[in-house]
Amino acid sequence: MALRVLIVDDDDIDRQSIARILKKANAATDITAVSTVDEAIDCLQSSSFDVVLLDYRMPGRDGIELLHYLNDRRIHGGVAIIVLSTSSEEALALSCLEAGAEDFICKSELSQERINRAIIHATTRFKLEKQLWESFNRVKELAERDTLTGLANRYLFEQTLRLAITNNRHKGRLVALILFDLDHFKWVNDSYGHDVGDQLLKRVVQRVTSCLRGNEMFARLGGDEFAIMVMNLDRAQQAHSISERIIRVLHKPFTIEEIEVSASPSIGVALHPDNGESAEELFKKADIAMYRSKRNGRNQISFFSNEMQNEVLRRVTLEQDLRNALIRNEFELYFQPVIQPVNGHICGAEALIRWHHPTKGMVLPDQFMDVAEETGVIVELGHWVLDNGCRQLHRWRTGQRVANDFCLAINVSPRQLKDTQLLSLLESELLELGIEPSNIEFELTESALIDDTESVVPVLESIHQKGVRIALDDFGTGYSSVSHLRLFPIHTVKIDRSVIPDEQSPQRSYALLKGLVSMLQSMELDIVAEGIELDTQSELCRKLGINRAQGFAYSKPLPACEFEEAYLA
Repeated sequence: MALRVLIVDDDDIDRQSIARILKKANAATDITAVSTVDEAIDCLQSSSFDVVLLDYRMPGRDGIELLHYLNDRRIHGGVAIIVLSTSSEEALALSCLEAGAEDFICKSELSQERINRAIIHATTRFKLEKQLWESFNRVKELAERDTLTGLANRYLFEQTLRLAITNNRHKGRLVALILFDLDHFKWVNDSYGHDVGDQLLKRVVQRVTSCLRGNEMFARLGGDEFAIMVMNLDRAQQAHSISERIIRVLHKPFTIEEIEVSASPSIGVALHPDNGESAEELFKKADIAMYRSKRNGRNQISFFSNEMQNEVLRRVTLEQDLRNALIRNEFELYFQPVIQPVNGHICGAEALIRWHHPTKGMVLPDQFMDVAEETGVIVELGHWVLDNGCRQLHRWRTGQRVANDFCLAINVSPRQLKDTQLLSLLESELLELGIEPSNIEFELTESALIDDTESVVPVLESIHQKGVRIALDDFGTGYSSVSHLRLFPIHTVKIDRSVIPDEQSPQRSYALLKGLVSMLQSMELDIVAEGIELDTQSELCRKLGINRAQGFAYSKPLPACEFEEAYLA
């Protein structure tokens, strides 16, 4: 049987030369030659080949893109791939092999012997990889237990749930799917290591198992996500009772390697036949319910309902509205002044986004930021805020409306810290507009630091090295805030409004604020008191030596023109 070879090379002379070498090496070779990646994809979709000889560098889509396209299809009747290039760089060869190529040949080394040997090696290696993958899949399907906890795994659980739904269709009873995961489990892994995280998962399984009756199916779906299926229920309250028992048994913290760790669950429940006729529907709706539990404060139970489904549709609509709003330029920046309590002088401002919705009017961030973060729209929105904030600061600076040390605070979300373009955009804004880095302050919430500590640290270090200030927002509300002052390059701490005492606060509140301020001052950190609404609170800031404050006692957030008139005239 002829060897079927596809040559992908934009150079006509190279294609002819490779074809001649192939024919000399093996006369029984069926050769197809194309000049672009798109033509290659069309050929691969309509015909089968044994080998692809792929030029790395081509106009438009290059060889790496075709490698990625093929990589997902190679187990199901795929082909062996040999990359050809005029370059002999080892790094290039390695990147091609990592992307899925079986071999890499420099074009200057092409000969009958070299290409014949490469094809034999590539096809043999491909067949072995295919056999290995198929064996792996067979073992994976046979395996029914999670190796860490001994529970049923996802595969077995889904198969059993499907069978339970089929058997339940004519019984008039309920099948409950209870999903739960552990609140802040990622933080446990990041803070104490995966060994502690694994021990915590085992202990959680032990406790939850102890509160079950024995007729439920309990599974670990992956990570810290678990599922329980209960059949033959008469009413939804029975599923709620099981969920309540899970919350109760996990209430007490765990002690692992002398570390006290909490593991509260967020639980979502969906019922057959009320919420769906298939396992896929039940999983989807239980997941929506679990998300509701998280959004409402965690460590609680939520059942799926039509209201929840409507909420999902609302969020989908809101996402589309957000994307359209960026295109239609419906956003505006407001600015809230940051004041020096000791003399009442302005020393900066916080940029706050506002949305002029065409039908809803003014929409505040708390009505759309969670959807923007969840869907990734926050990245584009963050670019818009950074660009417009820097340009407004530039206008004030060039018009000599603000002092040289005027600092503009810009909020940065957890998703934005994973944005690969954030640093380059920041650098280009500073360079283009001639803004001093110290005139910009990025405000981060505690969740931005908890979500992915390992990846966040180098990003914050890079921001710090550029000279941009970093502020920790909402300080005093999180259980790990103090450790962040040691782990991250923080310049400023914004004390949350909940920590600022008012006229009705007990004396202990004053002592708490005084202690926090004293600690932060000893660490030589700048302090901003948030939510200052009363003259007595402003006076307290003066007494404690808090150097910056903001809140309605000074001003609400204002559009740029009103801000200028009130504070920069």
